[in-house]
Amino acid sequence: SRGRRQIRKIDSNKGLRDFVSLLATESCYTRLVCDVDNRKFTVQVLRFDNGSFVSITEGQEKIGGMLASIATEPVSSTTIIPPKSESIFLKMMSDYLSSITKGINIVSAFIPQELDTKTTKVLMTKIKEIMEK
Repeated sequence: SRGRRQIRKIDSNKGLRDFVSLLATESCYTRLVCDVDNRKFTVQVLRFDNGSFVSITEGQEKIGGMLASIATEPVSSTTIIPPKSESIFLKMMSDYLSSITKGINIVSAFIPQELDTKTTKVLMTKIKEIMEK
């Protein structure tokens, strides 16, 4: 009948859902869960032509301390969000990524418990492997 309007549902999250789905299928986004000595870490890397965003979390996936580095001679870094712990690991990771990508890298780390040497090495190795893909 002519007087009836069709009601059409609009999915306001469709674009976001499609974008997230695209990220998951593109090689520029990597998500890795790493178990080290009964500790569970999630590493997420979003790569760009001129750098990356890297998130390292333990347990809950939260934004933690955040540092930005840019590949100048020498690498220049600045703290965006001061970390509660593991500031040396955060700076080392951000500086290292800038030196290999020759770009801008932002690293966030939410790590509630102190990292031991073994765990630090495993995480750095995993992130290096992701960046070399």
